[in-house]
Amino acid sequence: MQDYETMEPDARAALLAELRVEYEAAKAKNLKLDMSRGKPGAEQLALSAGLHDPALLSPPQSENGLDCRNYGVLEGIPEARRLFAELLDLPPEQLIVCGNSSLSLMYDYLAQCMLFGAGGAPWCAQGKVKFLCPVPGYDRHFTILEQLGIEMINIPLRAGVPDIALVEQYARDESVKGLICVPKYSNPAGSTFSDETVRRLAALRPAANDFRIIWDNAYLVHDLYDETEPLLNILAAAGEYGTQDQCIVVTSFSKISFPGAAVSALAASPANIAAVLRRMNAQTIGYDKLNQLRHARFFRDAAGVRAHMHLHAQILRPKFEAVLAIFERDLRGSGVASWTAPRGGYFISLDLPHGCAKRTHALCKAAGVTLTGAGATFPYGRDPEDKNLRIAPTYPPLAELRQAAALLTLCARIAALEGLT
Repeated sequence: MQDYETMEPDARAALLAELRVEYEAAKAKNLKLDMSRGKPGAEQLALSAGLHDPALLSPPQSENGLDCRNYGVLEGIPEARRLFAELLDLPPEQLIVCGNSSLSLMYDYLAQCMLFGAGGAPWCAQGKVKFLCPVPGYDRHFTILEQLGIEMINIPLRAGVPDIALVEQYARDESVKGLICVPKYSNPAGSTFSDETVRRLAALRPAANDFRIIWDNAYLVHDLYDETEPLLNILAAAGEYGTQDQCIVVTSFSKISFPGAAVSALAASPANIAAVLRRMNAQTIGYDKLNQLRHARFFRDAAGVRAHMHLHAQILRPKFEAVLAIFERDLRGSGVASWTAPRGGYFISLDLPHGCAKRTHALCKAAGVTLTGAGATFPYGRDPEDKNLRIAPTYPPLAELRQAAALLTLCARIAALEGLT
């Protein structure tokens, strides 16, 4: 395929006219295709049907004799803590097991820092509070920070990892209180932080003594292929540098079992665990321990979780490969786009020519394809170059996904040609 920029103007105009005819024909089909969010599909959810087995809750006591039907145990039942500890390679004492949402854990922790501080004065009493945000990144992170009134600073990804030199530079400002990120199979780039990146973050000596790295390890076992991309344990690395209090790790089973009925965990230094439990004591008398019990008994151990995720991969891998094949077929060599080819996670990051993301999104919407909003992968919804779209291949059935991907590439080509005409 010829690069659109090198085409003669008349040839570009003819191609644009041809693509517009194709687009109007697709639009007339009144399709309703959804690639807007990284949700598990119905086939994936069916893999966890065994969690409904009443036998998992018989008896309803945890291994230490606690009746899971009753109040108490803020830190979570022992077998659930042990399961997360094995997955995260941490001592169970450094974990709190909670409800279904790691997003709630991040929100609560940051809100606690605003109200009560992170080992010092409340953030809200310290004037302007800022956070570093690798971009493109996770829109829900940005929503939390914006709602709490925390100013966000873009940190570009370079070869899939944050610009660490820039992080170190900004961290010299005492008003910069932290960094939030998805370090493995990142949202949306699908990249994993290198050992060097993790070590430099662990070794960070920020001006603020209440600086926190929010380590959203959402995709720690979400491989698409047999080989995983290893991620260095940041709490272990931080322990080597004496910075363990700076790191807050969260993860969940939301894309392992049922998003609305899973379990989550927060991992941190012993001092931070104690502080979170003290504040949590005013918030709840305990999370759903029956759900923790059924998850621990259903999955048993880390090997059981990984075997389960192998089944997820068999469903997801063909979807990712179908989208990538269509991108290769329709966009390779045109100069219209570049994209990631992740080995795990839930997203593909698509970069278009500058100024084309919103137009591509609008064309897709008019033709019946719902995508995550253009700009969503940047703080405040503002992509400074208007070029990035987050593609979520997981939810639609494969046939619908192929239709949606083909329409997306058609819209991207039209938007690019319009920008050159």
